[in-house]
Amino acid sequence: MKCMCGAMFIVAALGACQHESNQKVSDDWSNYHVGYIAFEDKAPESRGSAIYHQIITNPEAYITAQAKDVLSTLYFSPSDSIVPVDTLHYSLQDIKGISAKDGGNGIVSIFYSTQHIEKSFAENDTAKVLFETRGVLLHELTHAYQLEPQGIGNYGNSRVFWAFIEGMADAVRIANGGFGEGARPIGGNYMDGYRTAGYFFVWLRDNKDPDFLRKFNRSTLEVIPWSFEGAIQHVLGQEYHIDELWHEYQVAVGDIEA
Repeated sequence: MKCMCGAMFIVAALGACQHESNQKVSDDWSNYHVGYIAFEDKAPESRGSAIYHQIITNPEAYITAQAKDVLSTLYFSPSDSIVPVDTLHYSLQDIKGISAKDGGNGIVSIFYSTQHIEKSFAENDTAKVLFETRGVLLHELTHAYQLEPQGIGNYGNSRVFWAFIEGMADAVRIANGGFGEGARPIGGNYMDGYRTAGYFFVWLRDNKDPDFLRKFNRSTLEVIPWSFEGAIQHVLGQEYHIDELWHEYQVAVGDIEA
């Protein structure tokens, strides 16, 4: 899913929030305001629209619930330095593609293709299309709330920036059960972003530090200029190196031999 990233926020307004290494994770996001959800169906006559409304009867409440899952995956607590989202425009559109996020500085837009909904419903499986809809939404909402690397360019001109942004979006989707069995790509490199990086990041969470995703997201405020190597050592320790960890991961999942 393409992320059309703008200037998402002003770093100075957020400030760098330092945490103790033993910071506790808050499970109470009930009162956190995720932003005003402005839902609009721009393709009400499409079959995909009918399917969407059949499986999701209250889009605003549904989007809010998924946003809180994303936030609790990216951050320790509502008191963290969280990217502010004042308004989130979410629309159904009868266009090619799947979904994309655009905007920033508190105003975010996400579209979801009714054509993709129809394709997901090809086997008339309501559970399948709901699973895909949630997974896609988790990815795009991550783009709305995740922090961005500093000092290395932007989404359009830095592959490192791009790989982090798209890798984290799929990592959050993976961490919340948003992909089915067999979705993990074989081989590749963490610089490939998306699922290739995402499954690696979740493996680091499961095998190196249970708070890895939260600390990795926060590293963008603390490691400037940001790099994978610098962030890994900041989060896990100076004895760790990104390429060695990637090799260990590839061996562990059976993609290569030791």
